[in-house]
Amino acid sequence: MALALTMLKSEVASWPGISVRLHQFVAQEFRYRQAEVGHIHLWGDADIPFTRAVRDLLLEEHLAMRHRWIPDSGWVTFHVGNQTDAEHAIWLMRLSYLRYALKADPDPVGLLEREAKRLRLAPRLVSLLAAFMPGSAGGSEGKGAEKVPSAFVRAR
Repeated sequence: MALALTMLKSEVASWPGISVRLHQFVAQEFRYRQAEVGHIHLWGDADIPFTRAVRDLLLEEHLAMRHRWIPDSGWVTFHVGNQTDAEHAIWLMRLSYLRYALKADPDPVGLLEREAKRLRLAPRLVSLLAAFMPGSAGGSEGKGAEKVPSAFVRAR
């Protein structure tokens, strides 16, 4: 598990705009500017914030678990125990990262197209993330995301 967590932390810390700090609950926290992208506890739980619409899709497809302490929020948890788990946690963290990077990137359409291809995102998830682009129908907080159909499958 230690090697997998090291891999995860190293990857997320390498993304543009990410800073790393200690989290209040025995974890390492990753921030994009002032926004938390997620944190990783010493025992391997990665806690990651999303909108409720994205969280609901992730839960329906068993791609993450409901957060233990704040289950009715947009937060999810994913336990990292091996390298395959770390790769999936990186995928989840990248989704959270995109929520903020799309707002700041000079070419958010290009960024979303590149990331959707690289991460093999299903079209419905791309639609949810597109709501974070400046000038989108969903606004800066992704409020239009609830209109997207709820079926989601991560393209493999």
